[in-house]
Amino acid sequence: MNVAPEQLISNLIEEKALGTPEIIEAFRSTDRKYFVLPEHRLEAYGDYPLPIGYGQTISQPTTVALMLEWLQPRAGQKILDVGSGSGWTTALLAHVAGPKGKVIGVEIIPELVSFGQKNLAKFNFPQAEIISAGKVLGYTKEAPYDRILVSATGRELPQELVDQLAIGGIMVIPIGNSIFRIRKETSGKIIREEFPGFVFVPLQ
Repeated sequence: MNVAPEQLISNLIEEKALGTPEIIEAFRSTDRKYFVLPEHRLEAYGDYPLPIGYGQTISQPTTVALMLEWLQPRAGQKILDVGSGSGWTTALLAHVAGPKGKVIGVEIIPELVSFGQKNLAKFNFPQAEIISAGKVLGYTKEAPYDRILVSATGRELPQELVDQLAIGGIMVIPIGNSIFRIRKETSGKIIREEFPGFVFVPLQ
């Protein structure tokens, strides 16, 4: 592997955006350059968002790293990736979930569904798929999920996704200009933690 991706990962570790060994290994094995448009390939390791067409972006690596650290995905879990875009987060989650896990990416823009599927197909992740979003937010057919990652911002916490989260599960979701970590306790009580200062495309 050339220096550029390793330098990005080293920077993320140094900035304490990355810390979990399994997530670090996912970043190493799931190269961002395979999820950007050809004209942005040389910028793949820049720590900033890049356009992927249709008004959407592939998120800044620091933001993705922080969100995955807050989500704390584990091997063998069933994970929902809402707003899968280029497929990068779906692939990162698939690497962590491993062959005994399952990852479903949902995307509302048909062209990005195809783009994400083609990018995901560059890797050996039979446990992962990207599908077109339906009328209901998320994907109720496979619910409940141990983890839910959302990569677009809404005005409030969507009850549809809370309902799809398993007891003991964690969801990481942007709301406004903050990222929230949502935990569903055994009692069913919802615990929120807020991390302010982020910008995302709107949830559709």
